[in-house]
Amino acid sequence: MKMRNMNSLLYSWVKALPGALLMAVTSLSLLSSCDDFLSIEPQNEIVLENYWTEEKDVNSVLNSCYAQLESRDCISRMIVWGELRSDNMTTGSGTYHNVQQILKENILETNDYTNWQCFYQVINQCNTVIHYAPGVNAIDPNFTDSELRATIAEAKTLRALCYFYLIRTFRDVPYVTEPSKEDSQDFQVAATPFVQVLDSLIADVESVKDDAVRSYGEESVENTCRITRWACYSLLADLCLWKGEWQKCIDYCNLVIEQKVREYDDAYEKNPTTLTVELYDTYPLISESASGSNFAGNTYNEIFGTGNSFESIFELNFVENQNVTNGAISTFYGSTGNKTGQIGVPTFLNSDIFADQNKYFQKTDCRALENMVEQNNKVYIAKYVNQSVSFRTSTTTGAAPIVNGTVRSSAYANWIIYRLTDVMLMRAEAEVELAGDVAEGAVLTEEQTQHYRNAFDCVSAVWKRANNKRTSTVGLLVFEDYATSRSTMENLVLDERQRELMFEGKRWFDLVRLSRREGDNSRLIEKVLPKFQENTSAIRIKLSAADVLYWPYNREELKQNPKLVQNPAYVTDNTELNF
Repeated sequence: MKMRNMNSLLYSWVKALPGALLMAVTSLSLLSSCDDFLSIEPQNEIVLENYWTEEKDVNSVLNSCYAQLESRDCISRMIVWGELRSDNMTTGSGTYHNVQQILKENILETNDYTNWQCFYQVINQCNTVIHYAPGVNAIDPNFTDSELRATIAEAKTLRALCYFYLIRTFRDVPYVTEPSKEDSQDFQVAATPFVQVLDSLIADVESVKDDAVRSYGEESVENTCRITRWACYSLLADLCLWKGEWQKCIDYCNLVIEQKVREYDDAYEKNPTTLTVELYDTYPLISESASGSNFAGNTYNEIFGTGNSFESIFELNFVENQNVTNGAISTFYGSTGNKTGQIGVPTFLNSDIFADQNKYFQKTDCRALENMVEQNNKVYIAKYVNQSVSFRTSTTTGAAPIVNGTVRSSAYANWIIYRLTDVMLMRAEAEVELAGDVAEGAVLTEEQTQHYRNAFDCVSAVWKRANNKRTSTVGLLVFEDYATSRSTMENLVLDERQRELMFEGKRWFDLVRLSRREGDNSRLIEKVLPKFQENTSAIRIKLSAADVLYWPYNREELKQNPKLVQNPAYVTDNTELNF
């Protein structure tokens, strides 16, 4: 067998398996802390005939799926695709040209961030596991049927996650479920429509969800850096939210929430005195501060500082002194050597909070102090950058408390894909939509009231934790203030998702989902436009087109795959069209 000629540009999903080599994964090492599975390093340049003979071969390639997903390229795109165009981000310190252009809504097919290769590499590696693992099960008695099913579930969920990022960014994408095996394969694949891919992803993950592992061990770190059944449910909830299958979304969210309640009950029964998790209404969440303490920051420290917290469902894990660092965070958000990153924060998100004149955060909201930091009259991202934070929960003067933040000594911040409050707010959104329209001045039906109450309770619990509200009723959210119309409830959920998940690669996708649902970009424009200081009229016109919510295909992909047709929003006189 021969190696494919690598001098020519190969299509993105082929690059993980050049020619007859199974894989050429160099300098990839995932983290041994999760499980013995993750201590198996990916193999280099293994020939197909001599591979896929025992369980460790399967685990090695599955390990490589995680390793590639942890790459700087993948996490950078999770940030850029999922957040950069939203109202959460603007230019920071020494911002790269490509990032500046995206922030100006001047996205060209030559921009590096239109390159989707890194995600298709993960997809191809997942396809390879799914294709070859059954053969190993047939010859290795140590690789049992249940282990095979769990492995397939893990690979299919990772593959679905990658495709989910791609369709939310590009809308229609080539959908490939077979691995690259032979030189004779046709790698010129037309883009599959968004809805068709979404349906396939839901069906795919639903077919394996019950085969996924419930738990890999007693420690949270063992169960948050690999796909578990609860990660499958979280992804399915997200997929169903985009599909508009509201009840299914709620059902999957409830499965995750119920599991976290069980975990809380078990932990409370074992040792209630040291537990940092408490119930906010009926939801178990990590407290901002210990009961009776005058200092907050504990929620941040456990979720983002240490990582692999009680609330985590799936996150990409980085361990100090390992070979792989989270360079995307240190570049975009900041690091010890340069506390300010290339991405900044629009000043309106952080202005006048402690004068009670900020429409995003109340002055009691700990997230404002944990998420952002002001330096030299600019606002920068603090989330993920700080290893730990601490600040007083109240002051006698009403001034902003002093935040004692310890910046990470090295770039090993984990990257969270799903956590409990994200799932709670997904449920809230689905409950609002399931209630349907409420005519102006109309009285809510009993069913509508219950859906709105369910949504409000999810939001209220997240908000109470963030504002350190245990028993006080002063300044609480009031149900009757919001349960007046669907748009009012939608904004309640959308605003809380912005505060809670700020800088976690969610905001732009949330706004796109809203626009898709409404068939109109007006509310997205209303949210995003204030961050622009110039050309606002032109940007308003540009953002009003449905197609512009999605990105252009990369120029090189268009050249190499004539079956791809460029997004109409990015067609110019210089665009090379494929028809």
